[in-house]
Amino acid sequence: SRPCCIEALLAEAAEPGAPARPCPCPLPSGDTALSRLVRRLLSARRSLDLCLFSFSCPQLARAVQLLHRRGVRVRLVTDAQYMGLHGSQIGRLRHAGIQVRHDQDSGYMHHKFAIVDRRMLITGSLNWTTQAIQSNRENVLVVEDAEYVKAFQEEFERIWEEYNPANYRFFPEKQ
Repeated sequence: SRPCCIEALLAEAAEPGAPARPCPCPLPSGDTALSRLVRRLLSARRSLDLCLFSFSCPQLARAVQLLHRRGVRVRLVTDAQYMGLHGSQIGRLRHAGIQVRHDQDSGYMHHKFAIVDRRMLITGSLNWTTQAIQSNRENVLVVEDAEYVKAFQEEFERIWEEYNPANYRFFPEKQ
């Protein structure tokens, strides 16, 4: 997706029916891959479950925070090594009160999917980074097929429980 402004889209979602405020930035607005992804996310009314390897795109983080402020239950599973990198939005989301869990074992938590209201699956190769959105060749698939959504929801719930902080092991067990 070329660089674009989604301020009007986020403002409309934050205050439906409010008068449109033009954004002074020089970026074009309109229909882009990013704006379509944000619209899908903002369609959430009850829940948004995110399972993401890397999340550093500020625009997507703002959309997720907006949903949280509207009362949508947001849960995020991410990779421990990537959540602390410069530019990561995980701390910002956690600070906003969004539930975040991460892996503890070796190897990456490499999934890249979102589930909106337990009815829509958004998946593909896309890491939620500005670099990936603007420069990489990525794919995103949006599916509203109950069978696929159910399989990914079950995987999310399995990982969510596995990464429950109550299950963390901070010290190796004595033999």
